[in-house]
Amino acid sequence: MGKRIFTRENIFNINIRRWLLFGAVALWLIGLPPPSTAGAMPVREEKAPFILPIAGPPGPNTWLFLQPFGNTAFAYRFRRSVYWAGQGLHFGVDFAAPCGTPVRAIGDGVIQSIDSWHGAGPHNLMINHPNGYASFYGHLLVRSHLKVGQEVHAGEVVALVGDPDLTCSSRPHLHLEIRDAPDHRIAYNPLTLIDADWERIALIGGYPHYFEQDMDDPRRWQGLLDQPEVRFGYPLLNNYDQPWPPDW
Repeated sequence: MGKRIFTRENIFNINIRRWLLFGAVALWLIGLPPPSTAGAMPVREEKAPFILPIAGPPGPNTWLFLQPFGNTAFAYRFRRSVYWAGQGLHFGVDFAAPCGTPVRAIGDGVIQSIDSWHGAGPHNLMINHPNGYASFYGHLLVRSHLKVGQEVHAGEVVALVGDPDLTCSSRPHLHLEIRDAPDHRIAYNPLTLIDADWERIALIGGYPHYFEQDMDDPRRWQGLLDQPEVRFGYPLLNNYDQPWPPDW
């Protein structure tokens, strides 16, 4: 065999091949999946179990995403009054809509209560679902036409949007909670359980989406989907020594 001549170009090509081989081995060692092959189907996450409580796309003439679940700056401001029972957090999600907008069941279930002690007046409604959750609809315009014990199906109109101030001009909106069933002692973030494109919905929402910061841990609970569960009757979760925005 003839003697191999190593030119600068040859050495460069050899080094490139070595680095590509090294990168492939490194990816295999840390457990990353191999490159996808042509025609391979992506792996999809499990679909959220519920639908939106108001039909149609959001917009200024239909409905807007008003206030998210969790450690909102608004809830922090009233953590010792309005939201003290929910550990200082906004334990539902609000949808701004005109009074009289139909409210639909987010899933199949059974009417558990109508105009109960759970609040969110002037009228409210609770539905127990067979998957271990319950949905609570607050600030309804009138008492629901349904009966306790009646079965309902996802998408069925169960109530109408109202206004807690009874004016239909100050702040008409739907307050929606998702709790555990049948005890209703824990509130979960509805955004993680409702099948919707929340990132796009939030872009046209009517609420400035910011959360209260604990300057001792400023990155905690700062995302729409990164919010803690609420256990009713337990101590405040957000009684911060160094809050931002500052305590009013």
